[in-house]
Amino acid sequence: MATRVLVVDDDLNIQRVLVFALKQEGYEVTVAADGAAGVEMALDAKPDLILMDVAMPKLDGYAATQQIRAAEKGVGRIPIIMLTSEADVEQRVRGLRAGADDDIVKPFHPLELMARIKALLAQAGGPAVAKAGAEAPTLGKLCLFYPAKGGVGTTTIAINTAIALAREVKRRTLLIDANLQFGDLRVFLDLGLDTPSLVSAISEPDLDLDLFRTMMVSHRSGIDLLLAPPTPAAADIVVERQRAAPAVLSNMLSLSRRLYDYTLIDMSQAIDDVNLQLFDEADVIYVVMTADLSCLKNVPLVLDTMDSLGYEKSKVQLVLNRSNAYTGINVSNAESALGRKIDYQVINEYRGAISALNSGEPFMSSRADAPLSKSVLAFAKAIDKALAVEAVPARA
Repeated sequence: MATRVLVVDDDLNIQRVLVFALKQEGYEVTVAADGAAGVEMALDAKPDLILMDVAMPKLDGYAATQQIRAAEKGVGRIPIIMLTSEADVEQRVRGLRAGADDDIVKPFHPLELMARIKALLAQAGGPAVAKAGAEAPTLGKLCLFYPAKGGVGTTTIAINTAIALAREVKRRTLLIDANLQFGDLRVFLDLGLDTPSLVSAISEPDLDLDLFRTMMVSHRSGIDLLLAPPTPAAADIVVERQRAAPAVLSNMLSLSRRLYDYTLIDMSQAIDDVNLQLFDEADVIYVVMTADLSCLKNVPLVLDTMDSLGYEKSKVQLVLNRSNAYTGINVSNAESALGRKIDYQVINEYRGAISALNSGEPFMSSRADAPLSKSVLAFAKAIDKALAVEAVPARA
């Protein structure tokens, strides 16, 4: 039985082009000339996929999509691709919020449209499966760096740990900036706004290893990067895509595990849908903290949250940053207050860390022999010793 596609568009020329292209690929096509008719036909005929125009009489594409999703009530969800007239972030976000699974800007090439249709249909039957490749075996570990509160140096620790793993431990390492709205990796690593980001990866419906590789930014320090969206508005695309299709994020992380020994993710403090999925998928969560009262107040809340999510205690590790800074609370006091051992410590060298951040050159690159760099290297080696259970040859 042929796959059924419903085209909802009031433009006769667009209808003809779409019907012709779809039938050439063997799809069974029906057409609705306005949004209201599109909703009625979607609910009656139950097509396998819908192509939904945005600007239409009686009912626009956003409202029509919302009505279809409301009628489905989460059961028998039909994949919907929104046809937009502008490559505008606000339009894309509005479509995703209405319930669209993907969008494509008119005019588009038929080959691109067919690729998106096939990818969505594949996802409807289960998570996308990456194409088999000949990549070398990896450790495939996913490690999160989560701040117990703001200002504890989580991004600094994540950047320099990634560099230590790549340069000194010789592991293939990817660093992802998941602080979606206000990620700092671009600034701290002196990168421009025109570099690829998470938006590219999460928006691609047919993401495979080869395509994923093209979205990486290779840094002179030896690590690869997948950066946060360039603007807060673009961050909404990632949030809405994850909410509509969590399998897309799962597929991306699966590809990363296949390409890298270590995928490190620098996170925001939020407990939202994106971070909850990252928590679930991770091998280990490093909670970065400092020895001050406000942080010691937050850490038990974080640990209780992780416990309520059902994670093993070994999955959540405490990393004390600036461990030798004078705060009036030593490591022993902190452990006593928390009722558990602090797993790792990184020393304080405030001037060196700030100077490196402001220069755009991480201290693991510019001052590898400094005490702070040696402390981070010891942390990176401890991570590798704990996680590298199976012997995998290091990169030469």
